Amino acid sequence: MRRNIIRLSSLLFVMAVVAISIWGPEAFSYYRDGGLLGHIHRQEVDLAGEGYRYVLSSGEKLHILSQALNSRSLPESEQSALTRDGDGLGDGERYEELTGSYAFVINRRGGAKSEVSDQEVFAVCDREIEALKKAGVLPDTLQAVEPALYEALLCSAIDTREPRNNVSVWSLTLSDHLRNVSKEDRLIEAYIDGDDGKIYGFYARIDQEWEDLDPDRIILAWSRYLGLSEPKPYEGADPLMEITPYFKKYVFPGGEEERTIVTIGFFEGIRELFIATSPGR
Repeated sequence: MRRNIIRLSSLLFVMAVVAISIWGPEAFSYYRDGGLLGHIHRQEVDLAGEGYRYVLSSGEKLHILSQALNSRSLPESEQSALTRDGDGLGDGERYEELTGSYAFVINRRGGAKSEVSDQEVFAVCDREIEALKKAGVLPDTLQAVEPALYEALLCSAIDTREPRNNVSVWSLTLSDHLRNVSKEDRLIEAYIDGDDGKIYGFYARIDQEWEDLDPDRIILAWSRYLGLSEPKPYEGADPLMEITPYFKKYVFPGGEEERTIVTIGFFEGIRELFIATSPGR
């Protein structure tokens, strides 16, 4: 009798094990899904290695922008347009894609969430103009940017050999199609960082003459504004290659054994002050 009970118990145990092995996983999965589906759950995830974005220094950004702009023949103002071929910034083909080591093209995908949006760019430009006024780079008489008078395009300056090395830049230009709008004391053109709004270069009509300006003081204030190292005078300038006799050039380090030349110049007659970049040689 006892032996039969033991056999029956063993048989029941085996049957239970078999039943659990067959239906157990399915029942457990159903129970687990019931606790997950239809409910919101939060979990902290370390994304340190995901979606990495290479961060460029101000000097590296300036160098890439100078190289990219140099790969194109874009006149920066009415006066300099007379010295170059092309229709300037007013035509519809101004940002066609280029081949080569660097390119300056329209950013058709739009900016990332951290970048200055098209709704913000004019206000950001005004904010940075005020910062440049306080730094002594621009005169206090320069007028605020009126959105109705300007065209803004979000572009990318790209090192095509290392595409991660790219700079998002707003190109802001006083419209060529306006009539009866005075350009005195106005910003004519500016290149604005798409991330933090810093102004890398500009052309502006001012109420001063070249003799009233101190280029050394201006370049030092501008470099501090951008967080660049202190500039050094550039001695290799050829006056015959310049578009105005009123200029002074400086050199900045642009990354690994690279350098960028920055020109402070002035167009007499229209009284247009500019800060422009070019690749170091």
